[in-house]
Amino acid sequence: MPQPPAPDTTPRPASQPAARARPRLAAAAAGVASALLGAGVAELIAGLLTPPAGPLAAVGGTLIDLAPPAAKDAAIALFGTADKPALLVLIGIVLLALGAVAGLLERRRPPLGVLVAALAGIAGAVAGATRPEATPWWAGPSAVGAIVAVIALRMLIALLPAPARGTVPARAGASRRAFLGFAGGAAAAGVLAAALGRITEAGARVVTAARDALRLPAAARPAPPLPAGAELGIPGLDPIVTPNADFYRIDIALFVPRVDPAGWTLRVHGLVEREVELGWDELLSLPLEEHDATLMCVSNLVGGHLVGSARWLGWPVRELLARAGPLPEADMVLSRATDGFSASTPLEALTDPERAALIAIGMNGEPLPAEHGFPVRLVVPGLYGYVSATKWVTELELTRFDAATAYWTDRGWAERGPVKLMSRIDVPRRQAKLLPGPTTIAGMAWHQHVGIEAVEVQLDDGPWRRAELSSPINVDSWRQWTLPWNAVAGEHRVRVRAISASGELQTEAVQGTVPDGATGWHELRFSVAG
Repeated sequence: MPQPPAPDTTPRPASQPAARARPRLAAAAAGVASALLGAGVAELIAGLLTPPAGPLAAVGGTLIDLAPPAAKDAAIALFGTADKPALLVLIGIVLLALGAVAGLLERRRPPLGVLVAALAGIAGAVAGATRPEATPWWAGPSAVGAIVAVIALRMLIALLPAPARGTVPARAGASRRAFLGFAGGAAAAGVLAAALGRITEAGARVVTAARDALRLPAAARPAPPLPAGAELGIPGLDPIVTPNADFYRIDIALFVPRVDPAGWTLRVHGLVEREVELGWDELLSLPLEEHDATLMCVSNLVGGHLVGSARWLGWPVRELLARAGPLPEADMVLSRATDGFSASTPLEALTDPERAALIAIGMNGEPLPAEHGFPVRLVVPGLYGYVSATKWVTELELTRFDAATAYWTDRGWAERGPVKLMSRIDVPRRQAKLLPGPTTIAGMAWHQHVGIEAVEVQLDDGPWRRAELSSPINVDSWRQWTLPWNAVAGEHRVRVRAISASGELQTEAVQGTVPDGATGWHELRFSVAG
């Protein structure tokens, strides 16, 4: 009986596309791993020595500085206060993409891949060295990271089979297991190094310990208790005092600066009779004041939530300026921070005895949170933050508006930024679905350093009706408002407008945030079930 033929066990060559795809994928992986290792080493060095010099902070800070106002507003509109994490994710994606390109080029066209890796490192080094607060050493972490990435790239590519080129025969590579082990190890080492750089960030633990140990001195001039009726207690309505954890954060610092209060000083110079320097211990010993004030970002859209209110503890800025003696020609104070930010504040706003402009150290009964300026920031009621609310402040230069500009005025924003009269609907939420019957419409209104006299609400095309207001805290704090309504089935529109204590009616004219803040009436649509 004839035997069936034996199965053919001769190895079949892989298809040409698959044979090409595997080395390419491996080369891209080699590039990604080397990029992760180089960036991780750079972040570790920066974390141990100078955290802001890390490639992520340096490149991210440079991108923030170069971004036009429209890009800033678009990022805030899209991501809100998560704009900085979004930027870090974008930088990471670009870094990995560059690593993949470097790996592919190094396998097919060496040394082009090495050149790409080196150029990426040089870009990080230049970004670090050119930051406003930088020293030449800030180029170091990215430069070392680039060297590590180049070495790792060459070593990993050497483990791959090299294609034949001209008279040069193809080269056999290491085993797949060996390559994956080295590439995976390099990538993991890079991620671990970056994490260690954040954990062991120079000064972070010292600053955190200093803040935790700080006991704020009692105010020589405490703020009065909140009046009865200041809080309406309506679900869904923002509280009249914003918890620190919920307070909005908008600044140019990609990573929160860590400033040791023991070494902090505030220098006053420029158009003054005498230079003055204020230290931390002296600031704590001065007669401090408490004041309730609402702050607002100029990027806040109509109906937006880049606004919050807190009880601030600090020393009046006018007292410090009086020590220095402003010269008659001075009309602006240029404040500077450790992160390179600067703000141009009208001198009269800081010397006005009726305005509680503070060198603040406390927020809602505790030391300033790090992300809100610890150890010291400026709080100036009635002005948008971009011209007043300098966090991590270290310098006050008295100058003139026609002689100096600040961070955001260099980017197209107005040089003076008084807060505009504004109101907002918080309840019901947009596109909410309500049931027929008694319901509540409520929201917030503010016009810092002027005050709110009334709020009017319009349902559909009906008449404007006066809302009930919460008890006023002071002219620098926002107020809650509420209007009862017997909801009827159907689709509805609600609009709100405020009237200030000076008699100004909130404008209906729609304006964007640039150059000096948005305007218009907030409105929303909702439905009531039939």
